[in-house]
Amino acid sequence: MVKTLPLKKRLARAMRRSWPVPSWVILRTARKVRTHARRRHWKISRIKP
Repeated sequence: MVKTLPLKKRLARAMRRSWPVPSWVILRTARKVRTHARRRHWKISRIKP
């Protein structure tokens, strides 16, 4: 699979977005927010090529 620039940009954006919720957010919300709603797993959810 050839990785073109647009695909690389999409993959990089998805990687940046895929971080967990910061610990200070969990503390501030009294552990109500613990998981990231839009967290992406590399094997389960696909990115459009």
